[in-house]
Amino acid sequence: MKRNTTGFTLIELMIVVAIIGILGAIAIPAYSNYVMRARLTEAFTGLASVQTSAEEYWSNKHTYVGFDQDTPSRMPPAGENFTFSFSGASDSAYTVTATGRAKATGFTYTIDQGGKRGTVAPAAWGSSTSCWIDRKGGQCVQ
Repeated sequence: MKRNTTGFTLIELMIVVAIIGILGAIAIPAYSNYVMRARLTEAFTGLASVQTSAEEYWSNKHTYVGFDQDTPSRMPPAGENFTFSFSGASDSAYTVTATGRAKATGFTYTIDQGGKRGTVAPAAWGSSTSCWIDRKGGQCVQ
């Protein structure tokens, strides 16, 4: 008598489960890092727009004082991931700070009148006094 078997053996199913587990262990952290990098672009865009507006303001008034109180506001509104603040305003200097909130908590980006950029980020991402870091390991984006 001949037995006709169909389906998968237990070992075949366990191999498939192991492969899915390995792929998941690689893909999920990579995707999470990618999503965080996308959130960080909100800070970069906001800071760059403020820098341009501040230089325009200075060319008209020869001071940065009052820039953040101008109507309509030249500061970007608080976004889902970052809030923006303008500080240290004088006739020739300022600092704009993007502070992370919600899922971007722990990230702080700055830019000043000379275009000097700075980053304070969680330990795995690194920090810098000369550039904006956009990925783990302290790699700068310029």
